[in-house]
Amino acid sequence: MLRIEGTCVPVEDILCPKQGVIAHDMIHYAVEKNIARRGFLSRVAADEVPGYAMAHEGEAEAVERLVECIQAELWSGRGAAAELIALYRLSCAARGHAAFDVSEVEVAAIRREVDDLAIRWAALPIGGSMVLAFAAR
Repeated sequence: MLRIEGTCVPVEDILCPKQGVIAHDMIHYAVEKNIARRGFLSRVAADEVPGYAMAHEGEAEAVERLVECIQAELWSGRGAAAELIALYRLSCAARGHAAFDVSEVEVAAIRREVDDLAIRWAALPIGGSMVLAFAAR
């Protein structure tokens, strides 16, 4: 469960499945905690209703591509940060929107956060929960 605090609603909980790697929304947490960009969680924290019907926003779309690239490397193995950044830029271009600048330092911070989340998540029993506070930007 990912808890979004500081919204008009008391708390927004996002259920995350137990799978081989951490859930997609937990990767959003790692990315959005470590870069100053408006993605899915930032939008929910700003009182948007979460879901597949959210309006498309350029920056949020670019964040989504970075989250997808991080998730892909969790399933397939990590390469150099420069390779991840190149894949991210290619993914944005393929979807027809601009990529924002992301540094190797930011990639390292995101990866550390993902690793920490993975350890904590793996220790939970099925049906367990982990609360992560995410402040609105």
